[in-house]
Amino acid sequence: MLNIFDRYILRKYLGTFFLMLVLFIPIGITVHLSEKIDKILENEVPFVEVAQYFLNFTIYFANLLFPLFLFLSVIWFTSKLANNTEVIAFLSSGVSIYRFLRPFLIGATIVCIGALVMAMYLAPMASKGFNEFSYKYYKKNKKDRQQRNVYRQINENDYIYVSYFNVKEKSGSNFTLEHFEGNKLIFKIFANRIEYNEKDSTYTLKNYTKRTIGENEDILESKKILDTTFSFELEDLTPVEYIAETLNLTELNSFIEREKERGSSYINRYEVVKYKRWSLPISAYILTVIAVAVSSVKRRGGMGVNLAIGIGIGMTFIFFDKIFGTMAMQSDFSPLIATWFPNFVFTILAVYLLKNAKR
Repeated sequence: MLNIFDRYILRKYLGTFFLMLVLFIPIGITVHLSEKIDKILENEVPFVEVAQYFLNFTIYFANLLFPLFLFLSVIWFTSKLANNTEVIAFLSSGVSIYRFLRPFLIGATIVCIGALVMAMYLAPMASKGFNEFSYKYYKKNKKDRQQRNVYRQINENDYIYVSYFNVKEKSGSNFTLEHFEGNKLIFKIFANRIEYNEKDSTYTLKNYTKRTIGENEDILESKKILDTTFSFELEDLTPVEYIAETLNLTELNSFIEREKERGSSYINRYEVVKYKRWSLPISAYILTVIAVAVSSVKRRGGMGVNLAIGIGIGMTFIFFDKIFGTMAMQSDFSPLIATWFPNFVFTILAVYLLKNAKR
């Protein structure tokens, strides 16, 4: 049962957090719009598309930076409590700092649940719209797919390779398909060019050659042009780099398992996205404890000192999160360790600061 103090702290916790979002999200939108307004006007983007884009941007922005907003909001209102000697009055009544933390942790639980729902379901939809708009109007000449040396396992027995695939023209060069049964190669298909026919979802192979491996001799089959079907779609051949961000939890788990079977070179990138959906919401607890430990002490410099310390710690957390995430995406570094390491380090910091605050 929540008493008056718990309800007071909980109301301050959630109220300040949402106020921080309301204040900073419009600033983020304004700064982003000022940077992109030239390209929006240049491309004559319809107003409806712009409005939808900035709605997606709002969700994307809030999901990305909510730990920092939460951290600063807790420091802000807890520092005010400390300056008004409300914290001293509460703790001097004989109540432990752990009891003082209870309403904060209840608030962190509410925020964590909301962040999980957003990360698993709302943010993926927003990310899809945000990225598609960006590549359509802002990054026209940039590639959002792997196009060179595409090598994939499309099912248990078949492997494909394309030396280059042009997404706009839906065609590729030096296409190879190898079919195995166990460790034995059964046949191999080669074509100088492969073209995807969107109308009927077929493929046209030019300068087609099929070599079937025989017991005594191989069987060769050649055609100038061959229209055929395969068990893979165009999206399977060259998935967009940000596709993991656009999938909900169930879809993402299935997608990663399928990509592992296909030998995708983007597995680490996909797994970083997956693990971050869990690690960032959990960070709400860690950052809440750190914020309370830092700001519950009344300092000579007032709220400004607490905010300066808080901003420094918050930016360090974001730095750790970004640097280790990028490291996992660009190397063989474990995505699981990369995404949870910042939480582990800051948990140790939270315990240390809480013990000092207790004293």
